[in-house]
Amino acid sequence: MNRAAGADRSRLPLDRIRVVLSHTSHPGNIGAAARAMKTMGLTRLLLVNPKRFPDDEAVARSAGADDLLAGARVCSSLDEALADTQFACAVTARQRNLGPPPLAARAAAAEIVARAGDGAVALLFGNESAGLSNAEVQRCQRTVFIPANPGYGSLNLAAAVQILAYELRLAAFDNQPPLGSRTVAFASPPASHQDIERFYQHLERVMVGSGFLDPQRPRRLLPKLRRLFGRAGLERDEINILRGVLDAVERQNAGRQIDHTSEIMED
Repeated sequence: MNRAAGADRSRLPLDRIRVVLSHTSHPGNIGAAARAMKTMGLTRLLLVNPKRFPDDEAVARSAGADDLLAGARVCSSLDEALADTQFACAVTARQRNLGPPPLAARAAAAEIVARAGDGAVALLFGNESAGLSNAEVQRCQRTVFIPANPGYGSLNLAAAVQILAYELRLAAFDNQPPLGSRTVAFASPPASHQDIERFYQHLERVMVGSGFLDPQRPRRLLPKLRRLFGRAGLERDEINILRGVLDAVERQNAGRQIDHTSEIMED
């Protein structure tokens, strides 16, 4: 599948996913959550009665995701944050006797993305210390848990957002999200047959000129070198580098021969 086409088709479900943070105590966690969202392509952030927002600490912790903070919607109630959604999941580590059925993060992400094809959906996170209340959980259709170490399952709010955002991105792109990089491509085009053959001729000439290869008794040296470089799959730039090295060796050998001839003439 063409990656660009896949990106176009998967963009809409991510745009329909709301990340809802309920009664967040620390503004830094809001900023870090915005950063976690932006790295995975989520853009819709809703805040239910945050203790402090807007706040400079949130901006600092967002590390460049301040556009998500600027576009964040502050709501006075969870019902307001969930308005017009047709599916909502509550992220909680606690087992609930009463409440919607639980799903592990990966399975939940697949369902959330599928549901987002039909309309707005929400992923709800609770307060850092108290988590989500039973009343908040019961407003959702699923609970989501992160299968952490049973002996120590404590996760920072932003870390939990990052894990779920990552799973949502994988699900949206069928486990093959488009890759992006600002680095300059390191590889060059493959070397042509003619370039490779000229390199072998050059290599043989230098080995003979240096005395490393006896043309009368070549043994299996050249076939072994062909096998070696054949496994490497030489690129055009690599051929140029190798021939540059051979040129330098030839110039050095020629210089030594000139010096030796001068010494003989002086004698």
